[in-house]
Amino acid sequence: MIDKNLKSSSGDLRVIGIIPARYASTRFPGKPLVDIAGKTMIQRVYEQASKAKSLSKVVVATDDERIADEVTRFGGEFAYTAAHHQSGTDRCAEVIETLTGYDIVINIQGDEPFIEPAQIELLASCFTEEKVQLATLIKSIQSQESIYNPNSPKVVIDVNGRAMYFSRSPIPFIRNGEPGVWAEKHQFYQHIGIYGYRTEALKAITKLPPSSLEVAESLEQLRWIENGFYIQTKVTDLETVAIDTPEDLLKLNNLLEAE
Repeated sequence: MIDKNLKSSSGDLRVIGIIPARYASTRFPGKPLVDIAGKTMIQRVYEQASKAKSLSKVVVATDDERIADEVTRFGGEFAYTAAHHQSGTDRCAEVIETLTGYDIVINIQGDEPFIEPAQIELLASCFTEEKVQLATLIKSIQSQESIYNPNSPKVVIDVNGRAMYFSRSPIPFIRNGEPGVWAEKHQFYQHIGIYGYRTEALKAITKLPPSSLEVAESLEQLRWIENGFYIQTKVTDLETVAIDTPEDLLKLNNLLEAE
């Protein structure tokens, strides 16, 4: 286990943005290569990430030659990784073993073609505090539907903005309120799936075995919390558009055509 208060040896942090991308998605095979208004999804993510001034480099991490060829076509950088990785975090850890010299790794979702560079900047800003080893973004939940949606993980935080727990269930439980009015009784937060790690912390967490809470909720960040790491959060008010299924893509293209 590393020291959670370990300081960076560098005065100016070097930050790399890594976009994990795999072809063999269960719900949407070939997702990174789908066309969105004339550009592939992976190109759109790459171009948006490259606008973030805090990033010294942006690289796509993939195990698929088709994705690598597409990144080469539009002039991006890629790194080959093993096919067996269970998460984007694991893929990032492999990349950072060969692309050395970076203090911070930002794990950027490969299925958010319109990610705002400001979100990347906000996440990177967490690491101006030297004690922060892991970070992520959260967003205020306004709708009752999101509170009860298991595909929209919730998070509770302490007074310092550190994540206390993540869950697919509504947390916290509102004891004196009917389910239909919970959003009016408490400030709920949704987890936004972009992560930042100090390099040492990234290497450490990927060596940990799956934890019981992680297996139960199918949320990898619970492994980190169970093993004593804390995750700093910052609140974003920017919307994210994730493409998880072909239906999501159809809805997005219809919206773009309507504009």
